[in-house]
Amino acid sequence: MTPYPLSEQMTAFVEKTVSFNSTDSSLTGLRQAYSEMCRAFTPARPTGLYVVDVELAGVPVRTYQPPVSLSTDAAPCILYLHGGGWVVGDLDSHDFICAELASTLSVLVIAVDYRLAPEHPFPAGFNDCLKVWRALRTGPFRLDPERTVVAGDSAGGNLAAALCLALRDAGEPLPAAQVLIYPGLGGDQQLASRSECIDAPLLSSSDVDCYHALYLRGTRQPGPYAMPLLAADLRGLPPALIAVAQFDPLRDDGVQYAERLNAAGVAATLYYGEGLVHGCLRARGQVAEVDALYQTLFGYLAGKL
Repeated sequence: MTPYPLSEQMTAFVEKTVSFNSTDSSLTGLRQAYSEMCRAFTPARPTGLYVVDVELAGVPVRTYQPPVSLSTDAAPCILYLHGGGWVVGDLDSHDFICAELASTLSVLVIAVDYRLAPEHPFPAGFNDCLKVWRALRTGPFRLDPERTVVAGDSAGGNLAAALCLALRDAGEPLPAAQVLIYPGLGGDQQLASRSECIDAPLLSSSDVDCYHALYLRGTRQPGPYAMPLLAADLRGLPPALIAVAQFDPLRDDGVQYAERLNAAGVAATLYYGEGLVHGCLRARGQVAEVDALYQTLFGYLAGKL
């Protein structure tokens, strides 16, 4: 019996994903294989979306505008930060979810193409996300933070949580909510999920260590903006939806962050995704458990926007 009792649909998704693994273990090889895998799981965009690539504060972003005419003042918006261990991923790799969010929720979605490690280790990617958030409040968009949510998966969930911490610390207006999907928040090696899911499908505990090492290269003493679980005080942060995958070494990062947010008086909703694995957002329409996660995601975002 496999230690990870996945549904047939999830097993098929994992097998298809793994089929794109490259024999070339160089950084270029890894990124090419990841991009190929992403393309295979990227459906055609919903009709009517107006999608444009632009730069904000010197950082490349992609904007997804729904067919409904958005009044420029205070249009609801989701700032989306992609996953990929801070090492792989770009605007194309997470086009599938950004287009889906914009279309389903009729909101503006802005995806950030932040710089990647190891060429640009922490704090480069984090600084890019912060610059884009600040530019959204001033530049052509003039977005209202009270109708803007920051969301991200995996490494993007880390960046979304770090962004909220930095804005709170700087006394700047905060997003209406933070949505963290199977985030890596810098939990320590002793967390139960690190050993229980040591060789979990699509992300192993050694993968987590490897990505961390590349992201934190040259950082002597990582602080909360690199590893949000290191924050001593979580008071005054935006409400959170934290979705974790049952079979994921990062599971308890999210569980612990949700518990600590609630203890600090921040309304945090934990979605414990039974039968889910890390990276499963791409399985929408193929795996029932993933479709259930999306329903929760859409419901929460609709309520906040």
